[in-house]
Amino acid sequence: MSLADVLEKLYARRRFGIKPGVDRVEKLLERLGNPEKSFRTIHVVGTNGKGSTSAFLSSILLHAGQSVAQFSSPHLVRFTERFRINGIEYAAEKLTHTMDSVLKAAPEDATFFEITTALAAYIFREERVSIAVMEAGMGGRSDATAAFKGEMTIITPIALDHTDYLGATIEEIAREKAGIIKPGTHVISTEHPVAVRLVIEEQCRTAGCTLKMYGSDFSSVRNPDGTLTYRGISRVIPQLTPGISGRYQSGNAAVAMAAAEVLESSGMNISSSAFTEGIAAAYWPGRMELIPGTPPLLLDGAHNPAGAAALAEALKDYSYSRLLLVTGVCDDKDVEKIYAPLLPLVSKIYTVTPAVERALKDESLTQLFLKKGIPSRPCGAVVAGISTARSEAVDGDLILVCGSLFVVGEVKAWLEQVNYTGIRG
Repeated sequence: MSLADVLEKLYARRRFGIKPGVDRVEKLLERLGNPEKSFRTIHVVGTNGKGSTSAFLSSILLHAGQSVAQFSSPHLVRFTERFRINGIEYAAEKLTHTMDSVLKAAPEDATFFEITTALAAYIFREERVSIAVMEAGMGGRSDATAAFKGEMTIITPIALDHTDYLGATIEEIAREKAGIIKPGTHVISTEHPVAVRLVIEEQCRTAGCTLKMYGSDFSSVRNPDGTLTYRGISRVIPQLTPGISGRYQSGNAAVAMAAAEVLESSGMNISSSAFTEGIAAAYWPGRMELIPGTPPLLLDGAHNPAGAAALAEALKDYSYSRLLLVTGVCDDKDVEKIYAPLLPLVSKIYTVTPAVERALKDESLTQLFLKKGIPSRPCGAVVAGISTARSEAVDGDLILVCGSLFVVGEVKAWLEQVNYTGIRG
C-alpha cells in the first residue's frame, strides 16, 4: 500500500468531524501499547503562538542534548510536518508503515485528529524520543492530546476563536483550554487579560499546580538593536536573537525559556548556551516568513483578530513604499475584526479563495473591502492573487500574505513546486 493510499484512508476519517472527549483516543493508545508512556510530555495550549512557542522550546531542549519531538497542527504543505524529531520533519518513507499500523487499531468512530494524535505517540516511541512538546488542537480539556499525561502545561495567548466548539466567552474558552492541566504539575503562562488570568489561577489552585506567569515571574524586553533581553525566574540572558521574526515572538520566546528554566530546576541539564543557541536556531514556517524577491513576500498565518493585531504591530519593523495584501479566509471567521488592524496599512488588496472547504469566496471578501473604500479585486486561486499583485507592484512594495494558514500553505507549496491539499484539523 502506498503512502497516498494510507493518507486517503486517514483523510476519510474527517467525515466524523470534531468530537470532544478523550475516550476514543485513549482506547486507541491502549491498543497500541500506550506509546505515550514511553516519553515525557509537555502540553502547549492557547489560541495564538502555540507553534512558535513549541518551536522555541523544542530548539532549546535539542541544544541541551535532549532527544525531542514536536507535534503540531495543522500542516502547511505536507502531513509529515506535524511530526518533528530533533527538529527534522518525519520521513515520508517511514509514514506508510506507521500510519497503517495505527489505522488498523483505530476504533471505527475515531476522528482524523484523534488518529493523528495517536500516530504522533506511536512515531515518537519508535524514534525513542525522551521528551515531546505536544501542541493541542483547538481545545484543552477535551482535546485528543489531553490523553497524554503531561508534566507541564504551557499556555499561550488566549482569544475568542472557534466559539462554536469552545465557548461563547473568553472565560469559557480559557476554562476549556486550562482544563488540560494535570494535577500537581508545572504551568507556564504568558500574560493574559484579567478574566483569563483568574481562570488559569483558579485551575492551578484546584489542581495543586505551580504557576509561573509572564510579567510577574519572568519577562522579556526588546532592545534598541532588535535583540531580546530575558529576565527569567533564576537567570538573565541579554542580547538574544530569536530565529523566528516578529515583535510578538519576544513573549513566545520568553515563555519557552521559562519552561526550560522550570525543567532545569527539576533536574534537566540545560546550559546557558542551550538557551541562546536554541532561541537563535528556532524555526517555524509561515510566521513572519520573508521570501526574498522583487517584490518580497511576507507570509504570516494570522487568522483571527488577536493574531492580526500582533501582525500589524510587527509590520512596524519593515520598510516598504506600499503594502499589497493577498488574502483569503474561512467563512467561519470574524472577518471584520480580523482585518481591522491591517486595513489602515494597506494600499491595495487582492482577495483569493483558499483551496479548503468552508472558504469564503474571493468576490464576497472583495465587496467587504470595497465598501470600506479600499481598492480590492478578486483573483480566484491563491497563486493567481500572488501573480496579480506582483504584476502591479513597483520598486519598494511589500506583498503581505495572510488571513489563513491554508493561504500560506498554498503559497509555500507553490514556491516548493509540490501539490497542495488543504486539511483542517
